[in-house]
Amino acid sequence: MKRIQHTERAGGVIVGAAVGDALGAPFEFGPAGAFSARFPSPDGGGEMCGGGGWDPGEATDDTQMAVLVGESLLERGGLDLPDIFTRFQRWAAAEPKDIGLQTEDVLTNGMPWDLSAAIHFQVNLRAAGNGSLMRASTSAVHFATAGRDATMDAARRIAALTHGDRAAWEGTAIFHELVRVTLENADPLAALPDLLRHHVHPDHGARYATVLAADWHPDRATEFNGAVWPCLGSAVWALRTTDGFKEALRAAIDLGGDTDTVAAVTGGLAGAYYGLDAIPARWTEQLHVPLPGFGERVLRLDDLLDLAARLTR
Repeated sequence: MKRIQHTERAGGVIVGAAVGDALGAPFEFGPAGAFSARFPSPDGGGEMCGGGGWDPGEATDDTQMAVLVGESLLERGGLDLPDIFTRFQRWAAAEPKDIGLQTEDVLTNGMPWDLSAAIHFQVNLRAAGNGSLMRASTSAVHFATAGRDATMDAARRIAALTHGDRAAWEGTAIFHELVRVTLENADPLAALPDLLRHHVHPDHGARYATVLAADWHPDRATEFNGAVWPCLGSAVWALRTTDGFKEALRAAIDLGGDTDTVAAVTGGLAGAYYGLDAIPARWTEQLHVPLPGFGERVLRLDDLLDLAARLTR
């Protein structure tokens, strides 16, 4: 594995996740292979095409919520769960273009920050979507230097703000740890067996071991990739079976389904693995992240790089 500076990998996580989000958004809920069918040449250009209600290069709720988490961590000097929840509520009230049904209910039902997701899960018995995993790039970078236990604990606690199912917490925690390992110039795939054996809740270990195994393919998923475990499994599969950032993103989007989130998670992992320089400039030039509810703010590449740099300090 190539040795890359920590800051370059950290920038790759946050920018890579945002790029994957914006690339995948126009293909959401579409068929498998649609991305390569439209862009058969890997270097043909034009892939940041927009569509489906999204402008070219526009990031979705995945990246918007990640930015809100990152800015809370910086402005509050650490993990302030009520503050993150309040920011999420302010964003949701501004009617963003896209917001998950479960997340919307948790953020708008008027219950306190520490009860809303848990009560939603008790009532609906379903809360293992990928909505907490999708926004984990900034928190994964921020907590990476704190060690395995601290970063996984933070991931679970942030996930629990909107998702009451422990499966969603564990998927987010695994992502955090994979990013931490990669930022230390170690192979995240080699770290998986020990991570799953000793650091994932036993109730969910077997399910995650299945989708993160070396021989697993997304075609074998038993749930839609909007669920947290096939989403994470698909991202790891894309990283494992390709040999570059561009190729990993293409593989992820070509799976179809929840393409923006699968590509965002893939982009975060691949950005960490290959570094910021591996992300094509033609994909970052149009990248922009609106923040509904926070004035007319729109973050672009330089803003995301600044955010990444501050989160690593």
